[in-house]
Amino acid sequence: MNKFEMKNVIENTGNEVKKAVSKGKDIVFDSNDKVFDALDINKDGRVDTEDIIILGLRIPGVHIDREEFLRKQFMKNYANDVVQDAVKFNPAHAGITVEEIDNIADQVIQYERNCVSGISLALGAPGGAAMFATLPTDIAQYYGYMLRAIQKLLYLYGFPEINVENGVNIDDETMNLITLCLGVMYGVEGSVASIKILSNALGKGVEKKLLQKALTKGTFYPIVKKISRWFGVYMTKQVFAGFFRKAIPVVGGVVGGGITYLSFKPCCDNLKKSLQDTALCNPSSRKSFDEFDVIDA
Repeated sequence: MNKFEMKNVIENTGNEVKKAVSKGKDIVFDSNDKVFDALDINKDGRVDTEDIIILGLRIPGVHIDREEFLRKQFMKNYANDVVQDAVKFNPAHAGITVEEIDNIADQVIQYERNCVSGISLALGAPGGAAMFATLPTDIAQYYGYMLRAIQKLLYLYGFPEINVENGVNIDDETMNLITLCLGVMYGVEGSVASIKILSNALGKGVEKKLLQKALTKGTFYPIVKKISRWFGVYMTKQVFAGFFRKAIPVVGGVVGGGITYLSFKPCCDNLKKSLQDTALCNPSSRKSFDEFDVIDA
C-alpha cells in the first residue's frame, strides 16, 4: 500500500467513525426524549415527584399494608396485646422502645437496599440503545423500592395508614406527604423541618383536618412545590445526563452514577433520622416543639 492509498484509507476510516459517532448521538438524543416522555406520566412537560410517585406506586408489591407490616415486625417478640396496640395506635404507644424501632428500621433499609442492587446491575445489561428502552422501567422499580422504604419507615415511626393502594387516584395529602419524604431523602432545604413539624403535630394530637389543609394548601405546600421543582431538575440532570456519562463497568453489568445501590441507603437514613426523637415515635422526647404554631388553618 503506497502513501496515497494509505491516506485514502485513513480518511475513509475517519469519515466512517465520524458517521458512527454522529449516528450514536442521534440515537442517544432520540432515546432521551423517549425516556422523558415515558416518565412524564401527567404529561405536563417535565418529570417531577408526582410522575415518579405515580410510576413507582403502579408497580405490584410497592403498596405496604400498615397492619400487616407492623404485625409481621412485632409478633415474634411481643405479646398479642402489644402488637394490637401498635397497630391501633403506633409502636411507641405500645411501649416498644426507640432502640427496637431504630433496629427494625435499619433492617428495613438494608432489605430494600438489597432489592435495589439487582436493578443497579440490570440497568446496563442490554447495552447500547437497548439500555434506553429498559430505563423507564428500571427507574420506576428503583423508586418503587424507595416508596416501599418510605411507607415502612413512616409506619414504624408512628404515622397512620396512607392511601397508596392503587397508584392511580392518589389524593393530594398523600402525594404531598410522600413528596416531603423524598425531599428529606435528597436533602432539599426545608423538608426535614417540615416532616418533623408534621410528625410532632400528629404526636400531640393536632386535628387531622388541620394537618390535611397544611399539607395541601397551607404551611407545607410551598415546601412541597419547591421539592417538586428541585426533583425535576435532578431527574433531568442526574438521571439522563449524569447516568450515561458516569456508568461504571462491573462484573455482570454497570452501576449508574445517578441511580445506584450506593445512593439508596444514605437517602433512607436521612428519612429515618428526621423521624427519630419526635413526639410521635418517642413520647418521652424532651425537645420543645413550638413549631405547631406554624400549622395554620
